[in-house]
Amino acid sequence: MFVTALLLLVTLCAQGGSGEKRDEAQRPGHVSVVIVGGTGDLAKKYLWQGFFELYVNQVKGANTFSFYGGGLTPTDKGTPVLFEILKAVSCSKDVSKERCAVLKDQFLRLSQYRQLKTLEDYQNLVKNIEQELQQEGMTEAGRLFYLSVPAFAYADIADNINSSCRPTSRAWLRVVLEKPFGHDFRSAQVLASQLGNSLKDEEMYRIDHYLGKQVVAKILPFREEHKKFLDPIWNKQHIERVEILLKETLDVKGRIPFYDQYGVVRDVLQNHLTEVMTLLTMRLPLNLSSSEEILQNKLQIFSSLLPVGKNQAVVGQYQAYQTEVQQELNKTKDHVSLTPTFAAVLAYIDDVQYEGVPILLISGKMLDERVGYARILFKNDVFCLQNHNSVHCKPKQIVFHFGHGRLQYPAILVSKNLFKPVSKDSEWKEVTEHADVDVLGLPISDYYVQTPTKPREAYSELISHIFAGHKNSFISTENLLASWGLWTPLLSSLASSFPRIYPGGADNGDLLDIHVKGREISYNSEVVIINNDQMGGTSANGFQVMQGKFRSVEMVSAWSEELVNRLAADIQEAAEAAVHKDGVFHLALSGGSSPLALYFRLALHHFSFPWRKTHVWMVDERCVPMTELESNFHSLHDHLLQHVRIPYYNIHPMPVQLNQRLCVEEDGGALMYEKEVSKLVNGSSFHFVLLGVGYDSHTASLFPGNKVDEHGESLVALTESPIKPHQRMTLTFSAINRAHKVAVLVMGKGKHELITQLSRVKDNPDKWPVTGVKPTNGKLVWYIDYNALIG
Repeated sequence: MFVTALLLLVTLCAQGGSGEKRDEAQRPGHVSVVIVGGTGDLAKKYLWQGFFELYVNQVKGANTFSFYGGGLTPTDKGTPVLFEILKAVSCSKDVSKERCAVLKDQFLRLSQYRQLKTLEDYQNLVKNIEQELQQEGMTEAGRLFYLSVPAFAYADIADNINSSCRPTSRAWLRVVLEKPFGHDFRSAQVLASQLGNSLKDEEMYRIDHYLGKQVVAKILPFREEHKKFLDPIWNKQHIERVEILLKETLDVKGRIPFYDQYGVVRDVLQNHLTEVMTLLTMRLPLNLSSSEEILQNKLQIFSSLLPVGKNQAVVGQYQAYQTEVQQELNKTKDHVSLTPTFAAVLAYIDDVQYEGVPILLISGKMLDERVGYARILFKNDVFCLQNHNSVHCKPKQIVFHFGHGRLQYPAILVSKNLFKPVSKDSEWKEVTEHADVDVLGLPISDYYVQTPTKPREAYSELISHIFAGHKNSFISTENLLASWGLWTPLLSSLASSFPRIYPGGADNGDLLDIHVKGREISYNSEVVIINNDQMGGTSANGFQVMQGKFRSVEMVSAWSEELVNRLAADIQEAAEAAVHKDGVFHLALSGGSSPLALYFRLALHHFSFPWRKTHVWMVDERCVPMTELESNFHSLHDHLLQHVRIPYYNIHPMPVQLNQRLCVEEDGGALMYEKEVSKLVNGSSFHFVLLGVGYDSHTASLFPGNKVDEHGESLVALTESPIKPHQRMTLTFSAINRAHKVAVLVMGKGKHELITQLSRVKDNPDKWPVTGVKPTNGKLVWYIDYNALIG
């Protein structure tokens, strides 16, 4: 209904619709260009170069220019910074050195820095622009504001532009906005509404730099030029799948404050890859230059896309990311970020043309190579009996190669068993001499290859489109909201998902390979294999989990995801055995961050778990109200209990709040919990106790410095923690060591030093509390992930 309403809105607006008329878009006269954030990183890398190229290309045209770099810094400090940036702009190879020097000098003379911090600053800027127009006797063509600033500043700046910077003549106003345009549907809607109070939609140019890439911009023209070949095969009978992929080798160091809020789905899939998907699958417009028709056809695709849920996505996170987050956000080692740095999403279009055709959108950081492409892989019904190298038996595919990778340059590749593309566009040429490289399973010689005659940078392309008033390569409000309408439900469902940890680069191996089955996607292998180097020479030939000894008792070790899977399976096995023998299962769970992945696994995957006959107890609790985030029970409830069918009377939180006060010994909370354990748990022996271990080796809430014998035979006690909140309630060693089975879960590279120390020290519970865990008649098992074990 939402996208249908947007379609109706676009249809109603189509007659007036795309904004400026062509004569206004190309009106001769003076153009004032203002880059707000003109000394920032984006401006330094791309924007000033793009505007310099615009100036060079228009220098003999009917327009004159002035350029302003705006920023929060005072003018005396900002001016030298700006001119250092401007000196670095360069000319294309077809411009002589002498001519380039003249053009750069002119460009510098036309440029100045302005402080743009207050409304008065914007008013002074306009006075300067109007004085210049009057002095030179120039007619004004338009004003272009490029907002290279964080999105939270857009609304205020747009308000300043609207109130003081609008041209008074018939000149145009264009305001360019950089992503992110919100972080979900609601925030994008709010931002669009705020901007709509100050600017008309036709005045806004939302940049997605991928739409400025020459290969991406060529998708619709290529489809139009080759309609007679493509129309018969551009459908579900012939297309096997569509892949849209962007791989990056870099990490996100230095960008963590932004990236940890957004992640790879918001950063890449919701915008870049989604836009490419719509260009590949939308109905071809009758008029390729009609932004209204292109928008309507894109919205038709959004309205036909099936909802993307949790079963249509897998996420991952490169191994060093947690450390980077802790360092750049000044978090403790206990902080766990679930932000994905890798995602693969499976989409389907509920349309006769594409019904059942899987569309894969994939992107990630710290992968094996830097490359971006869109591939349409066609079904091949030819079987070569003897000549298997025949071109007819090889993959049939069209590849829109955005750049980098083995091919290095942007290109459109058509396998020779499809058709030979032709292009009347002088800006594209056929490549006939090839380096010896393979591209997606085929040697380059098995493709017909087209590439731009003159490669141009995406921002330069888009800046020229903005100047010309062409809106095809920009994101409208309707398009933006339709995209967020698709992605927001998935982002919500992934909010508590634990991403698969991958080491990064070539070491990823097949760890991120995916498997498509029906309408669902999953990682191809649940088995994680580690190599000899990672195990310090220990043989590791194809196992899921390593069994061994730690501190002379049983140890289970694996990568974190597989370790959690194994622990969850072991808990379920213990539960089923206890229910079979005793009719009930008593499970005591610790707080902290380590068990969160386990809770998630139990809630999501263990549907056959005997929850109705399970009693859940607390190993320890912070002395805070259960409604607060710091409460261990609050975390346990949010991540596990509310997601499983367990009777409420089988849940036993610790009574830390009695008589409207917290953990007062006279209130007898510890004794009350001990009596409850004694009454319900046979022999006060829990069937399974899950413990974590802190960096100081504390377990439960038993901390270094506590005397082992100070609690005597008590099962529950109040203790003091060295970190806030200081007061705790906890099971004692007496209670823990009565259990049938005790599991100690240790995860994360930050625990490697602790594990190394514990492997060497003798039992000393006063100094190393976890060494006091020694079940009397039960079994102790350490569950240690490879990060903690081998660092």
